This record gives sequence, C-alpha cells and structure tokens, in this order.
Amino acid sequence: MEIGDVVISRKKPIYPVSPGLAKYLRFYQREAKLPISYFDLLNFQETVPVIDKYGNDTLWETPLYPPYLQDQLYDGLKVIYAKLKASGNTRIVQHKIIDRIEYCAFGNTRPFRVRIINRLNDVYDYFYIKQADASRIYGLELEEILSPNQVNYLYDFETLVEEHIVGIPGDLFCKSQMKNPDYNPTRIAKEFVKFNERCTIALLGDMRAYNFVMQITPDFDDFQFRIRAIDFDQQFYEGNPKVYMPQFFKECFPYVKLCMEHLNEKTVLQYQQEERSSIVHRVRSERHRIKDLRDASREQQLSTPENIRMLREGYAKFYKDDSYYRCKTMTDIVELNVKNVIRSVKI
Repeated sequence: MEIGDVVISRKKPIYPVSPGLAKYLRFYQREAKLPISYFDLLNFQETVPVIDKYGNDTLWETPLYPPYLQDQLYDGLKVIYAKLKASGNTRIVQHKIIDRIEYCAFGNTRPFRVRIINRLNDVYDYFYIKQADASRIYGLELEEILSPNQVNYLYDFETLVEEHIVGIPGDLFCKSQMKNPDYNPTRIAKEFVKFNERCTIALLGDMRAYNFVMQITPDFDDFQFRIRAIDFDQQFYEGNPKVYMPQFFKECFPYVKLCMEHLNEKTVLQYQQEERSSIVHRVRSERHRIKDLRDASREQQLSTPENIRMLREGYAKFYKDDSYYRCKTMTDIVELNVKNVIRSVKI
C-alpha cells in the first residue's frame, strides 16, 4: 500500500437538505418530529472544558443552562432517545435520566453528545444531536447501503440525531491494543484494506484514525475485527482523491505499516476483491433504494464545481478510466465507482 499525508485546510460548509432528499428520508422512515431542535441546545450561557481521566483536554465542553431551560431540554432529549431506540415508545425512558450534555465546537456540525443513564442499574448510553447537513446524511445512507454496517439516525428539518457507534477509537487502538499478542495482526491489516476500499468507492473522506472505531469480536478460536466510520462530515466534498483513501493520512500510518509487514500485493488485491464482491451483493439487494438516493441528489448541492472537476480528473487517472471525465456531480462519481465494482466482480 502507498503511504503519504493529506491536509484538509478548512471546514466544509453545511449544505441544507433539499426537498428531494427530505422526501427520500420521509419515505425510508428517517424523518421524525422532535420535541427540541439542535438550535434549542445552543441556548447555553457558558461552558466548562471536559477533561479526560489523564488530565487532557478532550475538545468537548459542558454547556451550562438556566435551571428552567435545562429541565425542558432534558425532558425533550429523553423523548428523542425513545424515538431513536424504540420508535417513540417512552416506556423505555421511565427509569432513565440525562446525566450530561457535552458540546464540541471543533467539528463541522458542532455536535452535542448526550449521556443517558438507567438509574436502576447505572447502565449508560450516548447519542448525538447535530446540525443537519445534506452531505453527512448521504454519507450515513451510503454507509447503510454499501457497507456491512447498519446506522440508526433521525432527521427533523435542521436537526440530525445519531446513535452512538460502539468501539475503540482507531488512534487509541494503535497506541494501546494493536500489539496485543492475542490479536492476529494479519486480520487487523485485512480489515484496514477492506475499509480503505469502501471509503475509496463511497467517497467517504477524512478517515483519520480518530474518525473511525475498531470493533473486536471474540470468535471460538480467534478475534474478528471490523473498522467502522463514526464521522461522515467529509462525504464527497473535497476534490483531492487521497482524502477518500485512509492510507494517505499520517494518523493511519500504524495500520499501513501493519499491512506492509503482514500482507503482500496478492493478498491486498484478494481482500480488495472480497470487499468489492460484498458491495455488489449489497447493491443488488438495495438497488431500488440506491436509485431513489441517486434521484434525490439531482437537486442537491454537495460540493463546489472546482472540487467536482478535480475529483473526476483524479479518479480518471487513479483508475485509468476516461469515463470519469463525463461525471457532472459527486454522486455521478460514486455511481460510476459502483458500476466499475460490478464490472470488476463479473470479470
């Protein structure tokens, strides 16, 4: 695998959801009427930095609300959690309390992270409230369709609610667990190759190690690994093809190094082909949904003309395929990627 470094110099703008995409979300039951909005949570007066157990700044802050407003927000957040987890059945939150709200001004969508606790047994869960961004929603939908992972989220006008994705952050896994003698490094390398291939095809950008998690599942004689994206802010916006290839981020170098040490060219090609075959099976079973998502994108701005031009030229050179020069939108490029995957599997 090639290695390198990619720099994303500025934040991506928030793109509002178009009527076509809103109709798609309504049809596929992603839309919900929420009791509070993202902007209601912005009515805090001040914040306190959140420090981790090692004394480091986490880049998250605890917003401080007036008491009367805090009670109203907490009640609304419990209803949102019930809609996210149980189709609105509020019985599941009868014994739950909102433990805390945290705010991150660092991310594109400036998310809120909500911790909710069952007061009977202290079991806790997280969910996120974010500003609705069309390209992020497309990223979530493509993750649902093209990857082996399911995503759970709700949309209401300018508000996006996302389920917490469980796993060890990719950067922490590198530092603390990658060299665990019980883990097979070849399996980890294999999963990174597959993850890299999915991102390249679906145009999921900025997959630095802290933007994905490692999920570890004990098997009867070994451990299985799966890398899951947790940040979809950079879904097909940038014009640099390397943004969509995790191997080029310096934060992912430990994974690239593992691939170089434990895989050869033939096994890398084999794992790429395995992932392409899996994508073909998922595309065939979700072909109507993909078509509807493609139709919804026709009136939706998702990037700039300059970025689209750069990316189609970059992918034309990367795949040695002049068909990319005819792509007019980012979704045209994704569609051509998927068509080429189908063709490659048939060969």
